[in-house]
Amino acid sequence: MTPRIKNPFKSIPDGLKAMMAVEASIAASGLEHSLLELVKMRASQINGCAYCIHMHATDARSHGETEMRLYMLNAWRESPLYTDRERAALAWTEALTHVADTGAPDADYALVSAQFSEEEQVQLTLLIGSINLWNRLQIGLRAVHPVDAARAAA
Repeated sequence: MTPRIKNPFKSIPDGLKAMMAVEASIAASGLEHSLLELVKMRASQINGCAYCIHMHATDARSHGETEMRLYMLNAWRESPLYTDRERAALAWTEALTHVADTGAPDADYALVSAQFSEEEQVQLTLLIGSINLWNRLQIGLRAVHPVDAARAAA
């Protein structure tokens, strides 16, 4: 794959600064880091963003996330590895990532509202919107994730 624009953020420093301010707000929200990474990974899986999947899997592992929970994320509904809070966040992630089809169902919102405070619900929703924007930027501009040289040669 060839990137369409080598460094898309170089030409829009104010846009990048604004996106990073959103990211800083989300990081400071008090939501668990592991939850943030699971949400980012799940949306990126749905959208098919290899760049973001690579980034968030790497970050999640570096913060202690287990390989098995990362492997099973695509099948989270069938796996007992996730908490009720994580399940609510993942259901909300799927609903909002597919919002044109789902309309953000009341049943998914009920799960979120049972597990998250109002402030956390807003932060979670902002997180989901943010990762979907990052996915669209990276996919649309064909960003290529880093490749381990030893694996690339194999």
